Amino acid sequence: MQTYTIYFIRHGAVDESNLGRYIGTTDVGISAKGRSALVEISESFGYPDADRIYSSPLRRCTESCGVIYPGREIKTVGALRECDFGKWEGKTAADLAGDPAFAQWLQNSDKTPPPEGESGRDFAKRVCRGFERIVEEMSADDLRTAAIVTHGGVIMTILSMYGLPQAESYRWRMDNGYGFAVRITPMFWMRDRVMEVFDTVPFAPKPEEEK
Repeated sequence: MQTYTIYFIRHGAVDESNLGRYIGTTDVGISAKGRSALVEISESFGYPDADRIYSSPLRRCTESCGVIYPGREIKTVGALRECDFGKWEGKTAADLAGDPAFAQWLQNSDKTPPPEGESGRDFAKRVCRGFERIVEEMSADDLRTAAIVTHGGVIMTILSMYGLPQAESYRWRMDNGYGFAVRITPMFWMRDRVMEVFDTVPFAPKPEEEK
């Protein structure tokens, strides 16, 4: 039976995120250190090849694609953008301390959006619709493999919604430049909307390869 394999990869590190700022839809590129780290990971382990490369349209993802998959055509998908933090974009938790709206958002981000931003529930709906369209496209175009270079929040949301083994989103956290490999079996996907998370990305070397 034909299956589809998708590699989720979190974009390279950016300076702003290291400072603890909310930069969901803020369009910043990867830092020099983030770029170097991607090169090192690629040279040490190698990223898996794929029939098609998908990316969030934000620069930190498209620039990461250029490092990980140099020379490849990239298909950007708007639904793969990180959560929109609205008026809180670029601010830190310290900046927002004492704001009642921020306290309310921390208690229930699913239902409570940031001012002019996106609630967790709306974010999840948008991301999941986009991912399901990618799976449909892979089937229609007869693609066996795809790589999705996007944001940590996007990956965690998708895996918590569809991944087996089932786990809360925080269980699917990953460092910049790393991610997970999933396998979709059409019968189970059509019936239950589930997929198997079978490895991390890049693939860890086998014991015999380390010798």
